[in-house]
Amino acid sequence: MSHWLIAGASRGIGLEAARQLAARGERVTASVRSAAGLAALKAAAPQANTLQFDVRDEAAIRAAAEQVLDPIDVLIANAGAYGPQRQTSLDMDFEGALDLLSVNTLGPLRVVQAFLPLVKRSARPRIVMMTSRLGSMSLDGTSNVAYRVSKAGLNKIAQCLAVDLKDDGVVVVVMHPGRVRTEMGGPNATLDVGDSVAGIIQVAESLTLADTRRYLDYRGEDILW
Repeated sequence: MSHWLIAGASRGIGLEAARQLAARGERVTASVRSAAGLAALKAAAPQANTLQFDVRDEAAIRAAAEQVLDPIDVLIANAGAYGPQRQTSLDMDFEGALDLLSVNTLGPLRVVQAFLPLVKRSARPRIVMMTSRLGSMSLDGTSNVAYRVSKAGLNKIAQCLAVDLKDDGVVVVVMHPGRVRTEMGGPNATLDVGDSVAGIIQVAESLTLADTRRYLDYRGEDILW
């Protein structure tokens, strides 16, 4: 039995991950931002330990980390957002884009830094930062610019973390969940959330230090940076 921390578990991928892991008897600690998210999490994974914080709020994240006493084997930094409606290179909602960077790019780093002492206490520490293929610098396209930039920035942070934590034996990867039918992915997405999450969990369980600094999809296949 492993201890999994899921940051951002009020809906979609995070909620389904908490449900699947709790259902098979893993120890789950999961965070939400709102009372509605807390109710959804308790309904889906009643065995899970719950935390409440916004990934923009460093003080709240650190206070939440102090409530967790046991080592964390797998940290999944999942909380994220799509961003403002206006986000092209020719028409940008700059305030909205800055807020998106705080959530998608710096939010996961705030979570990792706050919970890192607990991760380092694990015998097999692994950090999975949920990204998107849209963050790949090799991918063409000009839509969703703020979202793409936020995930590209997260990818770079993960690369740096992987190098900085390698001597401590901590595995750090970024993972693309696929185009999933969630509130964010929309009803026309090609992948069921249950299938995506099952893949994410399987890949996370298999990670070793040889995998650190990889950019993977939910099947464990590499994506070009």
